[in-house]
Amino acid sequence: MKKFLDEHFLLNTKTAQTLYHDYAAHMPIIDYHCHLPQQQIAENTQFDNITRVWLNGDHYKWRAMRTNGVDESYITGDRPDREKFRKWAETVPYTLRNPLYHWTHLELQRYFGIYEPLNAASADRIFDETQEKLQTPEYRVRSLLKKMNVKLICTTDDPVDPLHFHQQLKDEGYEIPVLPAFRPDNAMNLDDLGKFKAYVTTLEAATDITIGSYADFVRALKNRHDFFAIMGCSVSDHGLEEIYCDDFTDDEINRVFDKSMSGKEISVEEHRKFKSAMLLLFGQWDAEKGWVQQFHLGAMRNNNTRMMRQLGPDTGWDSIGDFSQGRNLSKFLDRLDKEDKLAKTILYNLNPADNELMATMIGNFNDGSMAGKIQYGSAWWFLDQKDGMTKQINALSNMGFLSRFVGMLTDSRSFLSFPRHEYFRRLLCDLFGTEIENGELPHDMEWVGQIVQDISYNNANNYFGWNNA
Repeated sequence: MKKFLDEHFLLNTKTAQTLYHDYAAHMPIIDYHCHLPQQQIAENTQFDNITRVWLNGDHYKWRAMRTNGVDESYITGDRPDREKFRKWAETVPYTLRNPLYHWTHLELQRYFGIYEPLNAASADRIFDETQEKLQTPEYRVRSLLKKMNVKLICTTDDPVDPLHFHQQLKDEGYEIPVLPAFRPDNAMNLDDLGKFKAYVTTLEAATDITIGSYADFVRALKNRHDFFAIMGCSVSDHGLEEIYCDDFTDDEINRVFDKSMSGKEISVEEHRKFKSAMLLLFGQWDAEKGWVQQFHLGAMRNNNTRMMRQLGPDTGWDSIGDFSQGRNLSKFLDRLDKEDKLAKTILYNLNPADNELMATMIGNFNDGSMAGKIQYGSAWWFLDQKDGMTKQINALSNMGFLSRFVGMLTDSRSFLSFPRHEYFRRLLCDLFGTEIENGELPHDMEWVGQIVQDISYNNANNYFGWNNA
């Protein structure tokens, strides 16, 4: 019987072990999509205890605790940090076969050297040991990044974000580049017209442009897109239920914008046309600058109205949606491609039913201009676990080129989440190792090892143009 989470965790053959330990393990990390707070990097935050760095803001853990019957006061409420941690520790044994069980213990091992399982009996010991370590310089935010061999981070930022902390890090010459990513979802969302009008006011302040028309609105957003580029941004990101690519005229979009600013009701059709117009603009701008555009598709957000009102968005009430993805996605990519304005693109699906759709869609627009121009992105959110990652890898392998894949990301708000890259690399090496030992792939360790290293790091470094990361 194997030991739990030992050095050969997930590596079920000798070949897999060689691939991981000799080729993958030491590769650096590029985290090209995450939600880490750049202020904490700029200020090199020191966390008071493990609750602050581990539980605050982590809606994965929050959902698990609620499922285990933990009262909200121990999750997002004002209970003492130690009591919150105890409730998480009581929950962990019930997460068996959920990826949280692996992630929790990987993070305790990699960051704190703690190999004891977390449960109610060990909670206080682990809280005390981690608290003592977190008080040392080695556990400030920047040291945590260095400890995991992180070479570059892309945060996720609204166009109106002043990027003060990015500027601070840039001026300082911080050794790990922390780059912004342009995420303009709020600029195309007319669901709440009050919020949209407030957003336009904030955009005016950020650009010093008076916005009285759709043309002014576009000019202000372009101003921010240009500013993000000056700040080192070369990546955009969109979190959408689906791609919007309805037909529209310029007059229609002007009228929709004017109606939204006057508070008049917007129809579903008008909203779709507005989103379609905005997405095409953003796509054209990204192509002009040579950026990479990312589309995270398929989340059904804020399902629990009562808790949304109480706690707000991004607090653990989202799920996989069953939106139709194929036709509009094809139409959108084709429209940009016909104009020779299709940027490098990464597509992520949240519904696993869309795996093969995405894996084949990318082949429609990989035109030979570069290797892997259109990418099928890593298993995302509810799918970034053993089964979900394996299925994404297999779909890409069967219908595209796994060898050109830009690999894993954390998509996380936690500075303790980087072992997810290790988790992915171990699964990758196990798949290759098993097929080598089955005689399905040649026992060419130098070549397969190179492919593993490319997927782990090199492909992303080259794809995003960060060759010196």
